[in-house]
Amino acid sequence: MSNERTSVWRERLTSMLTWHYVGFAILLAVTVTLAVRLGLDWTAIDSRASEVLAGKQVELRALDHQTTPLRGLDKRVEKSRAQMQTFFEKRVPPNYSSISNRIGEIEVASNVRLTRVQYTQGVPGSDLTEISMDASITGEYPAIMRFINSLERDPIFFVIRAMNLTGQQGGQVSLRMRVSTWLRPADAEASGLPSTPSTGASSAQPAPGEGE
Repeated sequence: MSNERTSVWRERLTSMLTWHYVGFAILLAVTVTLAVRLGLDWTAIDSRASEVLAGKQVELRALDHQTTPLRGLDKRVEKSRAQMQTFFEKRVPPNYSSISNRIGEIEVASNVRLTRVQYTQGVPGSDLTEISMDASITGEYPAIMRFINSLERDPIFFVIRAMNLTGQQGGQVSLRMRVSTWLRPADAEASGLPSTPSTGASSAQPAPGEGE
């Protein structure tokens, strides 16, 4: 009886079906292991891809921010050139006489008196040369303010560099002022003024027909 049972077990162990079950179990275990490993790897790859994508998006936004000022640069350059040309044509006087005459017109219209008017020509520049006027101005306070406002609003480009109160008596106010405008280098050279830095009145020369 014992021998028969042993024989039966041996037949079962050696049967093909049993080995199929064993092989299937091993294959299933390997498959599950690989699936788990693949899932973990895919999660890691997906996380890394998200980080890379986020980094690229940040770089793209940074590049977009950096290149924004350059967009339409050619049009802005062309517009700036046109504005410069308009400025030269309308606000830069054509010659020295235009400056002197315009100052005289504003003086009369404002009802003030200019004395010790002296002009100085700065060192010629590549595009413009500075012309400075140093003068004493006397008049009632409202008249002086009209003179100053007229200079600042005049089509000719005048810049008030400095103003110093030098006296006051009754309703009359006296002050010294320095005003600058500009000429094209060729026009400045033709003005007859010496080409010296406009830093003071020591090198200045009185305007033709003007003085104390």
